[in-house]
Amino acid sequence: MTNGQKKLGEAELEIMQVIWGREEAMTSNHILRELRGKRKWQLSTLMTSLSRLEDKGFVSCDRSTGTNLYTSLVSERDYKTREGRNFLEKLYDNSIQDLVATLYGGQVIRDKDIEELRDYLDRLEGQ
Repeated sequence: MTNGQKKLGEAELEIMQVIWGREEAMTSNHILRELRGKRKWQLSTLMTSLSRLEDKGFVSCDRSTGTNLYTSLVSERDYKTREGRNFLEKLYDNSIQDLVATLYGGQVIRDKDIEELRDYLDRLEGQ
């Protein structure tokens, strides 16, 4: 993923989460069905968003079969890694400690979450 890659908007992220959730290419109708309950879109609205995602380099569209099949060009992990890094840099000056302290102080995370984090870090150190 390049540094110049654009950020996903909220609706675009929801679309990408549907695409990331499947191994194989999918049709716009399948994506629309998966978004039911989250978005009340017409197919034309989804098609506009998919076109934008294609222009941004997030998806490719195979039109060779007569049915548009969409696949991801950017992995979920790569996107989350980049966005997480940007978030940490912009809001917390790259300090994970400040992030955790802010979330803990604001009661967003609880003691149980801290214990889970501690266990995870212990497992990482053991590898």
